Amino acid sequence: MGRGFAWFDTGTADSLMDASYFIKTLEKRHGLKIGCIEEIAYDNKLISSDQFKTLILSMADNSYSKYLINKLRIN
Repeated sequence: MGRGFAWFDTGTADSLMDASYFIKTLEKRHGLKIGCIEEIAYDNKLISSDQFKTLILSMADNSYSKYLINKLRIN
């Protein structure tokens, strides 16, 4: 694994919580979502902006969909 990757052995409840806190901290510090499949597809031009918008509109109104809406507005 290169830069930008982290490995967590999540075989115990404690280690799973450690991994969860790590992701939460990264997302809060950088204002990004980890593993956001819609964002990845859009950034890699696998889906169009219209397809991206359709996906967002099919979601419930929550922090995840608001994050994606903001992504659409920025680009």
